[in-house]
Amino acid sequence: MLKSFKSGKLNVRIYDKCREMGDCAAKDVVETIKSLLEKQEQVNAIFAAAPSQLDMLDALTKAEGVDWGRVNAFHMDEYIGLDADAPQGFGNFLKSNLFSKLLFKSVQYIDSAPKNPEAECARYAQILKDNPADIVCMGIGENGHIAFNDPHVAFFDDPQLVKTVELDEKCRTQQVNDGCFEHLDEVPKKATTLTIPALINAKFIFCVVPGRLKRKAVFDTVRGEITTACPASILQTKPNATLYTDKESGWDILFRKSISASQRPHG
Repeated sequence: MLKSFKSGKLNVRIYDKCREMGDCAAKDVVETIKSLLEKQEQVNAIFAAAPSQLDMLDALTKAEGVDWGRVNAFHMDEYIGLDADAPQGFGNFLKSNLFSKLLFKSVQYIDSAPKNPEAECARYAQILKDNPADIVCMGIGENGHIAFNDPHVAFFDDPQLVKTVELDEKCRTQQVNDGCFEHLDEVPKKATTLTIPALINAKFIFCVVPGRLKRKAVFDTVRGEITTACPASILQTKPNATLYTDKESGWDILFRKSISASQRPHG
């Protein structure tokens, strides 16, 4: 580990290599699951689907001594309009990289082609109410989003747990940058997402954010004001949250001390 510190209540850890970051995050997730299972019958865990999460997900599938049969798995967002078997679908991504490799008690998928999107939001919200989140494993988008809560649709006090959103262009462009789609016009414009309260009210949050393209988002999350202009900045208020970065994504927080007043986002 290169550096460890707090930003507000948020724990921040910077690692030299992406794989080290993923392994350490997975180790912390596993230890937390084991600890929770000593005190409760089951654990509810929400997972993000993105290439940034692959090292951590791979390490989770290799972890020993975890009773996954007492863990309910959820995913946090899904495109609307993709074919059910599209590899870009977040449920399919998680099935391929995690859900099919471990014997969870249950896996709850968001429908990527709902006949009634609002009814699908209500259905999944009820499942979350019945199974309050213990653990969230998330990332941060290039625009500072968490799940698909882009700045223009992000509310720290959102009354909903799940909602339909329009994706902004920077978010959609990231999907091309990540290699998930070849062209911007292939990226869906709408998605179903868990809202910010649905994520940050979990008992524990593990946020894994590697890569050079995430430098500004990481810096704004850690050093900037708490504002929906950078939705992930709300993590500064969470003592149960840990942000894991590699040297590439954490470069600015290693070498820039603060954000000037003229650079601060407002909102």
